[in-house]
Amino acid sequence: MTRTTQWLYGWLLLLPAAALLALFTHYPAVATLWHSFFSTPKGSRAAVFVGLDNYRQLGEDPIFWQALANNLWFAAGTIPASIALALLMAVWVNGRIAGRGFLRLAYFTPTILPMIAVANIWVFFYTPEYGLLEQVLGAFGAGSHNWLGSKSTALACLMVVTVWKEAGFFMIFYLASLQSMSPNLAEAAAIEGASRGYFFRRVTFPLLMPTTLFVLVNAVINAFRLVDHIVVMTRGGPDNATALLLYYIYEIGFRFWDSAYAAALTMVLLAILGVVALAQFWFLERRVHYQ
Repeated sequence: MTRTTQWLYGWLLLLPAAALLALFTHYPAVATLWHSFFSTPKGSRAAVFVGLDNYRQLGEDPIFWQALANNLWFAAGTIPASIALALLMAVWVNGRIAGRGFLRLAYFTPTILPMIAVANIWVFFYTPEYGLLEQVLGAFGAGSHNWLGSKSTALACLMVVTVWKEAGFFMIFYLASLQSMSPNLAEAAAIEGASRGYFFRRVTFPLLMPTTLFVLVNAVINAFRLVDHIVVMTRGGPDNATALLLYYIYEIGFRFWDSAYAAALTMVLLAILGVVALAQFWFLERRVHYQ
């Protein structure tokens, strides 16, 4: 087989995946960028080129800035917590403990539940006066509180739901990585007298960095694409306290039918994710060690 034949054969194998990627990822991104420079067509009035007017409107939009701030707080609260909890659970269920299979199933179960079902379950937990959380706190003499209706607690309640939903999913990747490590490493460390904590810090965790990088990228994306829970639990309230960027884009595009402004918001969101992803790879590249 000549080199040209190999090259052609390789591209033919890549063609189906490349076509789907271009059709459902690259083309929508380019089309969204293009539409962000036009006005929204309404009735018989066609869209007209407006340049950067949509982006100027975005800079003067107080709800956008509030949604961005909410999203940054949401990401800061959910990403480290979900990754740390996932790693802790993976280390635990990777050991020789009784009921290990049941624990793995219990930790992973929230991941396979539909997001709408999860949101409705937690709405019941947070319901004032007769919700599960109210019943537990009431047993200790605490007063009633509207958890999802208060600006001080609504966003934190969404964070708890997100961590509960995602930690089990990230645990699977850490568990697979832990099980792929050679047991000879632990045996050699034990012979040298290294403690479990020292072995985890100096050997296990560095070898988990490729998995951590993968999980971190997914966690960041998930933190900026939450819509389902907000629609069911808070609808962005109270007073936009739980309005995140993607939910705000959904509201602009499908409730107010301002597709051009929604396209501009989408491009800003994509730019934020791109910058964050580049920063992650740049900062963590030297810390990633492959076996």
